[in-house]
Amino acid sequence: MFLGIGMTVGGWFARELWGAVKELRADLAALREDLPKEYVAKDDYREDIREIKALLERIFEKLENKADK
Repeated sequence: MFLGIGMTVGGWFARELWGAVKELRADLAALREDLPKEYVAKDDYREDIREIKALLERIFEKLENKADK
């Protein structure tokens, strides 16, 4: 009798655990799809910042040359 109760509780626990794992897998798959749409990759961000800094440097050089005249 105790063995039957123990197996029933164990089966229920295993079923709940399996359902939670399946739900987590679905959530992870959705996150993998949505993440690139909402966030910028670190390497892309760094490259863009480098370009902006280069543009600002050129602007500042032109302003300094104009002020020297």
